[in-house]
Amino acid sequence: MPTKFSKETYLYWYELMQLIRQFELKAEEMYKMAGKIRGFFHAYVGQEAIAAGCMTATAQDDPFITAYRDHGWALAKGTSANACMAELYGKATGCAKGKGGSMHFFDVKNKFFGGHGIVGAQIGTGTGLAFAEKYKGTQNVVLCFFGDGAARQGILHESFNLAMLWNLPVIYVCENNNYAMGTSVERTSNVIDIYKLADAYEMPADKVDGMTAEAVHDGITRAVKRAREGGGPTLIEIKTYRYKGHSISDPQKYRSKEEVDEYKNQDPIQKVLQTILDSKFATQADIDAIDARINHVVEESVKFAEESPWPDDSEVLKDVYVDKNYPFIVD
Repeated sequence: MPTKFSKETYLYWYELMQLIRQFELKAEEMYKMAGKIRGFFHAYVGQEAIAAGCMTATAQDDPFITAYRDHGWALAKGTSANACMAELYGKATGCAKGKGGSMHFFDVKNKFFGGHGIVGAQIGTGTGLAFAEKYKGTQNVVLCFFGDGAARQGILHESFNLAMLWNLPVIYVCENNNYAMGTSVERTSNVIDIYKLADAYEMPADKVDGMTAEAVHDGITRAVKRAREGGGPTLIEIKTYRYKGHSISDPQKYRSKEEVDEYKNQDPIQKVLQTILDSKFATQADIDAIDARINHVVEESVKFAEESPWPDDSEVLKDVYVDKNYPFIVD
């Protein structure tokens, strides 16, 4: 059966999504069973198709910025599993030198700008990143991710207004997983189709199925093309679902097991795997080899984090203010 996307794309999607899934499950294990990880922890399990589709629809130099459910995005942009796990452990070898923890991953080299713990803060910062890209005359497009809860923050409207006024190359991506912490979208606003918020600013908008990598790729590709050609911002609402609680301490009493199981039956990784096998892009032995390689990477990340040093006391006041040579500072 012919497919719209290539064998290489499907295998890339599968490997990336499996890496994110297995990393999150192992990190949760180290948090709950081993007590190695402390503080807040928000898993990306169930939403992996968004990362996969966005990566194939963008270029490596396109800056990404998100909220505190950020582990999967860091891995997708190229941060090593070692650096991610070490950050969760609070070790000096982490992607934020052990200072950020779960909610504040950061990787300038790979154009990943966080990891933000304040709800909605990244919307304004992402708009600023897009302003910087336009100011410098690049062709880069910023992808700014936020959840359905953050869509109710005032900074979203301020950012939308300026982005349209200045015609900035930014794609606002709402990862709508139905619940802001434990409050459903329906209980927060009479506007439950979040993409319609763009109408007030005459901003192009789209609604995408986030449980399939193909749909995400197509939706993001359209918006990226528009932005690169000078067409300005887009709001994309991606309908998705998190299999885990809002955070690791969430008892999830606001939703039923049947609801969760219904979404698990639409698992995006299994969809991609089925296409790979049906299209004979790989054998089961090939898949097993990929899975084994990912498991090795994840296990090695734990070993790396365990053996890494704690930050030195002399680091405590460093990185509070940015150096003027930081790549996005313009004299």
